Amino acid sequence: MAKAHFSRIGFILAAAGAAVGLGNIWKFPYITGIYGGGAFVSIYLITVLLIGFSLLAGEMMVGYKGGKDAVSSFEIVAPKGQKGWKYAGFMLFSGLLIMTFYSVVIGWIFHYIYLSVTNNLPTTMDIADTTFNNLVQISPITSTIWHFLATVFVAVVLMGGIKAGIEKANLILMPLLLLILGGLLIYATNFDGFHKALVFMFEPDWSKINSEAIVRAVGHAFFTLSIGIGTMVTYAGSMSKEQSLFKAAMWVMVLDTLIALIAGVMIYSFIFEYGAEAGKGPGLVFKTLPVILTNMGTTGIVIAIIFFIALAFAGLTSAISLTEPSVEYFIQRFNWSRKKSIIINTSLYFIVGVGAILSYTTAYGSTFSIGDKPLFDAIEFTTDSILLPLGGLAIAIFVGYILSDEDRKEILQDRVNPKVYQVWLFSLRYVAPLAIVFMMLNNFGIIKI
Repeated sequence: MAKAHFSRIGFILAAAGAAVGLGNIWKFPYITGIYGGGAFVSIYLITVLLIGFSLLAGEMMVGYKGGKDAVSSFEIVAPKGQKGWKYAGFMLFSGLLIMTFYSVVIGWIFHYIYLSVTNNLPTTMDIADTTFNNLVQISPITSTIWHFLATVFVAVVLMGGIKAGIEKANLILMPLLLLILGGLLIYATNFDGFHKALVFMFEPDWSKINSEAIVRAVGHAFFTLSIGIGTMVTYAGSMSKEQSLFKAAMWVMVLDTLIALIAGVMIYSFIFEYGAEAGKGPGLVFKTLPVILTNMGTTGIVIAIIFFIALAFAGLTSAISLTEPSVEYFIQRFNWSRKKSIIINTSLYFIVGVGAILSYTTAYGSTFSIGDKPLFDAIEFTTDSILLPLGGLAIAIFVGYILSDEDRKEILQDRVNPKVYQVWLFSLRYVAPLAIVFMMLNNFGIIKI
């Protein structure tokens, strides 16, 4: 049977769905708030363009040429005598590891959709703290049920394969996500806080920037595009060879960045309209925003339902892409059926995810931990600070140095302006590796600036 391929728009939406996740709507707004707004956004945009795009296009090149799972693609594309590079493809298991806690967070979002629909969102910050803490620390059964439902959704979509599953889901979810966020943004233009949000997001105040903010901007620009986990290798393996790789990568980057900026302006319009604090950290979406929306009455409840549905869409599109690389690996390398591969992979991350839930539960925290970290935090740190940067570094070295100039140009099929190509190659060879190494050393406390 011939391998199924994405349509042009299908690939862009699937790859954008992989990139657009909870980081865009949850994490980006709150770290922007912590580091002062516009100046942080400026640094973020520069690093997305220089570092994020160069690695994104590089990772897509491997899959575009290899046409198979991440391990096989590296093996096929690697020059003769350097087939050991296939082990770089094992970055694909980082996605499965991320899913052990990412699915849990999607479950939290499901819970907040339920609270919104039943009109049980918190009305004060004290109640908001209690509501979220009860979900995370007191009620492992509730979290596990929602985690299970998130896992089932991902499994069902993946059962459909490239065309009927992944592409179809993204053709539905991504336009709906854009429509919902765009609608909420238009609604927010009625607020006095909308202008304040624009100033906060886009007027740089460089006095707010310190070295830590720069590191966080570089880190988020790197992670937001789902680089270094084999997703883009796997998806590009099902990309039409008639499609321009650089143009596709550019569209993915633009959509990913646009959604983050829309989410930031929309959320801060509500924050400033109702006098809440901008730098509230991770609780911005699960605590501050629900209280604001609840106190808006019926309109606020409707907005809350729509917002958390959009957040769930963003999480689920990424969850699908985090799981597919390992599913495809076992199908192609071990000749498993798609059904068998999906059931085993999703079951594995579900089981470990239950351990992650219990590691936050006060009664079991000491049992489900690694060292002094709860299992949830330990896995998140391992993926964010070690595995993903190493995957990105492997991409930069492999595409930037191991492949010849002829190999790269053959893959790109002369569809790239020579000047653009030179800037991209310089960034891939020098800017991206240095930024990744610096970020890792900073994360481990070896270098502090």
